[in-house]
Amino acid sequence: MTEIKKNTTVLVDGSSYLYRAFHALPELTTSAGQPTGAIHGVISMLKKLQMELHCELFAVVFDPRGPTARDGWYPAYKANRPSMPNELASQVPLLFEIIDALGIPRIVRDGIEADDVIGTLARLAARAGYQVIISTGDKDFAQLVDPQITLVNTMDNTRLDSDGVLAKFGVPPSRIVDYLTLVGDTVDNVPGVPKVGPKTAVKWLQEYGSLDGVIENAGAIKGAVGDSLRATMPQLALSRRLVTIMDDLTLGIELHSLAPREPMPAELRELFQRLEFKTWLKQLAQHAPASEVTPAGEVTSAASVELQYETIFTFEALTAWIARLRSAPFFAFDTETTGLNYIDARIVGVSFACEPNVAAYVPLAHDYLGAPAQLSRETVLELLKPLLEDPAVAKLGHNLKYDQSVLMNHGIQLRGIRYDTMLESYVLNSTASRHDLDSLALKFLAHKTLHFEDVAGKGAHRITFNQVPVERAAPYAAQDANVCLKLHAAFWPRIQSTPALNSLFDEIEIPLVPVLSRIERRGVLIDTAMLAAQSGELATKIGALERAAFNEAGSEFNLGSPKQIQEILFERLGLPVASKTPTGQPSTAEPALQELAETYALPRLILEHRALTKLKSTYTDKLPLEVNAATGRIHTSYHQAVAATGRLSSAEPNLQNIPVRTREGRRIRQAFIAPQGSVLLAADYSQIELRIMAHLSHDERLLAAFANGADIHRATAAEVFGLALDTVSDEQRRAAKAINFGLIYGMSAFGLARQLGIERGAAQAYVDLYFTRYPGVKRYMEETRVRAREQGYVETVFGRRLYLPDIESRNVQRRQYAERTAINAPMQGTAADIIKRAMITVDHWLEREHPGATLIMQVHDELVFEVVTSAVEEVTAQVRILMSQAADLAVPLVVDVGIGQNWDQAH
Repeated sequence: MTEIKKNTTVLVDGSSYLYRAFHALPELTTSAGQPTGAIHGVISMLKKLQMELHCELFAVVFDPRGPTARDGWYPAYKANRPSMPNELASQVPLLFEIIDALGIPRIVRDGIEADDVIGTLARLAARAGYQVIISTGDKDFAQLVDPQITLVNTMDNTRLDSDGVLAKFGVPPSRIVDYLTLVGDTVDNVPGVPKVGPKTAVKWLQEYGSLDGVIENAGAIKGAVGDSLRATMPQLALSRRLVTIMDDLTLGIELHSLAPREPMPAELRELFQRLEFKTWLKQLAQHAPASEVTPAGEVTSAASVELQYETIFTFEALTAWIARLRSAPFFAFDTETTGLNYIDARIVGVSFACEPNVAAYVPLAHDYLGAPAQLSRETVLELLKPLLEDPAVAKLGHNLKYDQSVLMNHGIQLRGIRYDTMLESYVLNSTASRHDLDSLALKFLAHKTLHFEDVAGKGAHRITFNQVPVERAAPYAAQDANVCLKLHAAFWPRIQSTPALNSLFDEIEIPLVPVLSRIERRGVLIDTAMLAAQSGELATKIGALERAAFNEAGSEFNLGSPKQIQEILFERLGLPVASKTPTGQPSTAEPALQELAETYALPRLILEHRALTKLKSTYTDKLPLEVNAATGRIHTSYHQAVAATGRLSSAEPNLQNIPVRTREGRRIRQAFIAPQGSVLLAADYSQIELRIMAHLSHDERLLAAFANGADIHRATAAEVFGLALDTVSDEQRRAAKAINFGLIYGMSAFGLARQLGIERGAAQAYVDLYFTRYPGVKRYMEETRVRAREQGYVETVFGRRLYLPDIESRNVQRRQYAERTAINAPMQGTAADIIKRAMITVDHWLEREHPGATLIMQVHDELVFEVVTSAVEEVTAQVRILMSQAADLAVPLVVDVGIGQNWDQAH
């Protein structure tokens, strides 16, 4: 056995190795699909270190979940780092279990970064006479190097002492903080001095001795880099603080606690079996006493947090919980129901929690054979009603809009909606992950939840929740309330640390919840007979298109089969391949067929067939089936946490994708009708994204055009083509409109040429002329690209963030897409924020004044109302005022209002 090296301490930067193992090593998964590559990589590295160093003290340190001190100093700290991928998050709890079973001290301190824990322990051990080895791949630790502290990097087998730091960075360890302050850190989003890279930083520090010396001599540094230094000096103190590793924290850790413990073979065996680490299993068996060997496949329960979940069957227990909830600052609440349709769903049980890992479930309507006696649903809801309707008692939930609507089915108006973890996750980062409870628990809590399928089954075997045995239902339901509470604890400090996000959550997303619930429950009236007639007409047109397509192809084929279309177009007819699929096959997707349709008849017929078939199956056939038997209306669901830019999305049915530019689409809108004695009123923001572009770019000509109430497309044509307004032709206005909207969405000259049917050179000339006449727009676009690369996200006027993980991608297409998104997202997101603010204001007016109108739909930049005929004039005037005041932009917000007996007429 190798002798243990006395007076040596090894501190491992576990978080650094965790990510490096995940990204650098091959992917591994078990036969059940559990990722294991990062686990295997980190454990291999720890085993190698232990074998090579055999030190007296050895610990591995990981970053905590949630914010740390630096997030408080600088809310943008690490903001451009993508959130931990689910494939990695699912490995962390298992990795921790193995480390613990190996007997390796594992350290995680809430609110304290691993760097600072390691820095403090390293200095503590050095003062106690230990030689300290920090195992890491992070350059920041070079600042700690001294005669007693060295760095090793297991991934590339390098070692850095003081001479090594000087050779690698050009400055000694004592100047590493100054060096990092000047160059910044894009990974951690620490701002440095723009235009200053490693060479300049080293040159300055060698010439002036230190950062303070550089600052004292800033006036003598010439050129753009000197200007950059002087402009950046006010924030250098913050940058220095951010890159300085704290080494004097009070951790409550004694050095002797870092001594490795004896491994736990039984626990390791179970983990290695579960994760299918066969080599390590064999090694374990070779060294294990016979008495420790367990039968193959035997699984012991993993360690877990102690949960106190209570199932309530008595009024005494319920009354005690109600008192507990009322006295809490807020409580998590969730309903379990008979189904997902919020109009028809009935409550089966309720769960709540007001402290971590303590939750309760009240079963109310489990009615399977042999179900235990439960409290009366009506009586319990009557007891809960004062609590749930009290606006002074703050409630937390996950997608509380659904719970609010279901409670309405039982005569309870949920008030006091204060927090919603689905919306908290969405506001923090709309693109990092899905926002369902299970995904978030895994990602942010490293906790694999009990899923609905686990208790109710899948597919044909799925049962409704009222049929789920109470003993299975209770832990599932209580878990939801508990997990919601713990997610809120992780999310809310991060939201509070960024005032703009706090305002976005408090003033837009949360107030919108009851507004959307009311819109959904009101529903929309449709003419089912009209839709049935349209379905018949569409069927006739679809049949004619099929026959025409068969004639062009020379035989019958399935127009819904990409494979058959591929064979007909590219093998039999020999049409040119416009683009290919990722597998190298000719693409039959819509963009590829559109390009071919400009020249060939068959692709055009296929596209027309697809469009009409989709209209028929999605709308004219399906909408009548969506009519609720009790209300006689269709009820969509508006989703707040789906679209990355903040826009609402509509589903079951989707009312936002009904085409408005085609005759068939407009005919479908004609089937959305007003009840007798009322009309539909549609209020639509006019050219809102172009107005937001004017506001963001501060372009003088664009601002002037909107301020003067000009036709913006005609005004643009006049500017681009150098004409008087009254001499602009319709064709020139059409070209200008394509430029205006195309540039917002990042359209290239090639795309503009295709849209206008002109040569690419002519299209590029249009774009060049546009930017010459609107230099502010060009400047905004260029600055936005730079800002997006620097901080990893863009923002709306109201502070909503859209993260762009591909903005630095090596893949050109992905990077260009991210750049286009960076330009468009602030406009589309601001438009989304504006109409949400308008909905809240208008809804409050309708609820307060009851003018004989109700808000029944939101579609992109448009609000649709049912209005009694006598109130049309008042509602028109007030809606126009309230919507135009929803944001204070540098240009006026203009609202177009239309009225009719159906949606098409009103639009």
